[in-house]
Amino acid sequence: MTNDISTPNPTLDTASWLAQEQARARLEESIRPENKAVLFEALAQVGITTVLVEFDGYGDSGRIEDISAHAGPDITVDLPSRNVEIARVEYGSLAIVREAFTVKEAIERLAYDFLEETHGGWENNEGAYGNFLFDVTERTITLNYNQRIETSEYSQHVL
Repeated sequence: MTNDISTPNPTLDTASWLAQEQARARLEESIRPENKAVLFEALAQVGITTVLVEFDGYGDSGRIEDISAHAGPDITVDLPSRNVEIARVEYGSLAIVREAFTVKEAIERLAYDFLEETHGGWENNEGAYGNFLFDVTERTITLNYNQRIETSEYSQHVL
C-alpha cells in the first residue's frame, strides 16, 4: 500500500462548523416553547401537577433512573398513555422534523436534550446526577444538577 502525498489532508473548517452549531442551537431554542406547551397540555389534561425525572451517569454511561408523576404533593399517578408530537432538529442538518412520542418518551427526549445542551458529557468519567422538575402548573422545567469531581492532592518531601 502506498501513501499518496499529493492528496491533501482534509482540514476542519472550524468557522463553518461553529456557525452551523450556533444555527442548530438557535433552532433548538426556537422549538423548545412549543414542545413544552404540547407536553404540559397533555399532562395538565389528566390532572398531573409535577413530574420528577431522576438521572445518573458515570464511567461514560448515563441514563434516566426514574420518572414519577404527581397530582398534588402526595399523590403519585401514571403518565398518560397518549402520544404527543415533538419537534426536533434533525441530526446532521438544520431541518426541523416532528415525531409522535408517548408522553413518557417525550419527557425522556426533552430531559436528555436539556442535559446535553447544558452539560454535554454529563455521563463521562465521574459523571453527574440530579433531577428535572417539570412543574405543570407554572409551565417550567428546573434542572437540579450535581457534577461529581475527583480530586487529587500531591505532596513531596525530601528528608
